[in-house]
Amino acid sequence: MNKIIKIGLLSIGVAMTNVACSDDFVDREFFQEVEQAPLKTDNEVQAFVRGGYTAMRSNTYYGADFLAYGEVRSDEMISNLAGGYYQNVMNYTMLSNDAYAVDTYNKIYELVAKANIVINTDMATIQGTDNDRKNSRYAQGQAYALRAIAFFDAFRLYGQKYIAGGESLGVVLPLKYDPKARMPRATIAQTEAQIDADFTKALELMTANGSAGNTVKTELTINSVKGLMSRFYLYKGDYAKVRSLTNDIVNSGAYSVAPAALLQETFRFTMNGAAPNSIFELAVGINSSLSTSSYRQRLNPNGYGNLVVNAATQDEYATNDVRKAFITLVGGQRFLSYNSNASGVGKYTQGVGADNIKMLRYEEILLNGVEAELNGGSSAQALIHYNKIITNRGLTAVTSVDMDMLRKERMKELLGEGLRQWDLRRWGIAVPRPAGASTNQDLNAFPIPRQETDLTGTLVRPNPGYDNSN
Repeated sequence: MNKIIKIGLLSIGVAMTNVACSDDFVDREFFQEVEQAPLKTDNEVQAFVRGGYTAMRSNTYYGADFLAYGEVRSDEMISNLAGGYYQNVMNYTMLSNDAYAVDTYNKIYELVAKANIVINTDMATIQGTDNDRKNSRYAQGQAYALRAIAFFDAFRLYGQKYIAGGESLGVVLPLKYDPKARMPRATIAQTEAQIDADFTKALELMTANGSAGNTVKTELTINSVKGLMSRFYLYKGDYAKVRSLTNDIVNSGAYSVAPAALLQETFRFTMNGAAPNSIFELAVGINSSLSTSSYRQRLNPNGYGNLVVNAATQDEYATNDVRKAFITLVGGQRFLSYNSNASGVGKYTQGVGADNIKMLRYEEILLNGVEAELNGGSSAQALIHYNKIITNRGLTAVTSVDMDMLRKERMKELLGEGLRQWDLRRWGIAVPRPAGASTNQDLNAFPIPRQETDLTGTLVRPNPGYDNSN
């Protein structure tokens, strides 16, 4: 890692912890001018973990852009370029100083830096009671999971896995907060091993210091970590682990598929944290609204209306499929979000951008399980998982399921949720490119920002095909 991530000292202001259980996280300013001191209290540890969630909620990360990247480079949605959004992304014309590549990279590694400060804190030195130290160790487990998420996201976006003719390059893996460090990119194998190790350590610490029955939706729990692990192992192709994790979550009995009549409501602000299918969501709420920078604004014609559904995607839905009503035709274009507030339809409809960001839903876990069972597991179990979803969407149960059906169902159920590009790449299916887009396959990976590759003494290699790769 080369550039200085703006984290800094939290010694001033941490005393007013505001450890509220509401959906609104308190944003904190971080200043890099002061060297980071060791964390001393559970309040400080918790504040840094919450700061990690705040970084993820940014519009340059899960608040909008990272989700959009998974859609505009896919077979289910495109950008109509309204407001100028995502033109270079969709047309594969990015440069190494492109704002999308730079800003998302910075936000991902800001999350890594905040997680590292917690991870490298000696919890035995935390002031207070034994319970305070136990809470801090649980939070440290959450920090390991946050770092795993960040490395996985960087890996998908900037790494060379599933890049035709690419090199065996993963991403930079800083394991402690050191703004002066110079590190090279790890290999693909090393990157996957580190993500695996971080998730595993997260589960170890959280299981030893928390409750398996924790049902909080707006912070990482044991179940949500397992769910995110299943997403990673599916991308990696480790189907046995996906099957095991899916079974754990299903057998917990903590979640259920949203019935047809409730599905719309589960995406609305009024259901934040209460949806039966929600496993993990980033809290937003009125006070921390993303407003015009929210994902809703990218989806909704009453906002920027930039992301639109392809006609072929809409045609995959049966007439009686409740999800088809999520797509609204306006001016000849198909929008996944329309109107706002109580009268809104689709996904992310709250006009002020206050919708919680749905990071992980039970339906995704079941679909992960279907695919894993179809690859070396039980076809009967795959069918059970599959029918749980479609029978709650107004459709009739089927007697068999195959990979083609699974691929289509993932598109219909997870439309707009930022996963499709990564599905296509791991399946080896070419991602469609619009007419006039670059055909250079090296450009499937985002460019490593020039701020990394041009720094004096850098060890970071650029991705091939970009202006800083010569």
